[in-house]
Amino acid sequence: MRIRRILAAVIATAALAGLGLTGAATATAATAQGAPSVVTPSECRQGGGMPDLADNLCKGGTHDGEQVD
Repeated sequence: MRIRRILAAVIATAALAGLGLTGAATATAATAQGAPSVVTPSECRQGGGMPDLADNLCKGGTHDGEQVD
């Protein structure tokens, strides 16, 4: 009987921890998709892109589509 209680407590704790991790991942993803960031021309190049100063955008790389300041 004691083992069943311990096992139930372990399973409940794991389930609640899993929900907490899922909520944190969702919150992080929502933050990452929030307001567009502004990068410098050198950050754009370091990310593998080319700064297009006519449109003030980084073209390609990890900062693709982000505004260049």
